[in-house]
Amino acid sequence: MDSPWSDLDRPPLRVLPLRRALLGPGGWSALDVVASTGSTNADLLAREDAPDGSVLVADHQDAGRGRLGRTWSAPPRSGLAVSVLLRPRRPVADWPLLPLVTGTAVVDALVELGVQARLKWPNDVLLEGPDRPGKVCGVLAEVRGERVVLGAGINVSLRTDELPVDTATSLVLAGARSADRDTVLRRYLRALRTRVDAWAAGEPVLPAYRAVSATIGAQVRAHLPDGSALEGLAVDVEDDGRLVVQDSGGTRRRLAAADVVHLRRR
Repeated sequence: MDSPWSDLDRPPLRVLPLRRALLGPGGWSALDVVASTGSTNADLLAREDAPDGSVLVADHQDAGRGRLGRTWSAPPRSGLAVSVLLRPRRPVADWPLLPLVTGTAVVDALVELGVQARLKWPNDVLLEGPDRPGKVCGVLAEVRGERVVLGAGINVSLRTDELPVDTATSLVLAGARSADRDTVLRRYLRALRTRVDAWAAGEPVLPAYRAVSATIGAQVRAHLPDGSALEGLAVDVEDDGRLVVQDSGGTRRRLAAADVVHLRRR
C-alpha cells in the first residue's frame, strides 16, 4: 500500500497552512491539493464554475503535459505541479504575455532560494551556475473561452538518476537553500500573484522578462511549426511576446511559436 509517508524525505504538502498563508485579500481565492492526478491544467479547465484565482496543486502528476503535446512525469512528491485559473479582464490579444509573466514569477521565487535562474523563450526556466545547470521548470498556458490556466512544473528534489533527460536539473541538485515544497510553493504563488496583478493593471511586463532572458543575445536554432528551422541571433522579445531572430544575412523574423535550442551566447 502506497502511503504519503513512504518516503520521509518527500512529505506531502500541508494544505491547511498553505491556505492560511495564500488565500484571502491580495492572495488567491481557492487552493486545493490532490494526492495524484493526470494533469492539474486539465482538471482546472474542467471546472467551468471555478472562480478567478483558483489554484490546484498535485503531490503527484502522472500525465503532465508540455508544449507540442509532450508528456512528462516524476516520482511522487519530488516536485511541484501547480496550476492557477484566471478570468482576465484584459483583451484576449494581451493573453499571450501570461506565459512570460508566469516564467518571470518562477524566476522571482527561485532566485530567493539562492539559485541562478533565467528564462529560455518561450516557456522554460533554466538554472545556471556550477551546480548542475539545466531546465528546472516548464510553463504551459491553456485557454478555454474566457478562462486561462497557467501551469508550472518545478523539479524540487529529483536526484540525478530520476531526471527525465540529461538537460534537466532540480533545486536540490543546483544547491538551493530549501527543498521544502511548501516553501517553494508559497514563494512561487506569492510572486505569481504580484506579477499577474501588475499585468492586469496594465503595467509593462517585458522589461522584467528581458532582464532574466537567457535567449536574448544567444545564437539559436528555432524549429518552426511548419517543420522548417531558422538559425540566427535572438535579438529581442517584443512587447507582444514574439521572439525576434536575425539570420546571417541580417533579416529579422518575428516568431510567435517555435521550439528554440540555444547554440551559444554572443
